[in-house]
Amino acid sequence: MRSTGVSILLVEQNARAALQVADYGYVLETGDMVLEGAASELSGNPRIIESYLGLGREQATAV
Repeated sequence: MRSTGVSILLVEQNARAALQVADYGYVLETGDMVLEGAASELSGNPRIIESYLGLGREQATAV
């Protein structure tokens, strides 16, 4: 669908899965947007890694 130019809004609790297919992401906490950016940047953000991807700091640096 991306190649046809169609935009998709994906709402997903599985951050790892969502960031693998997204170009851009928004992070909501208790209804407030707390972060936004390119999916590749969010997936490397230490706060996202620790809070949403289930990796501790030591594991994240090894990935």
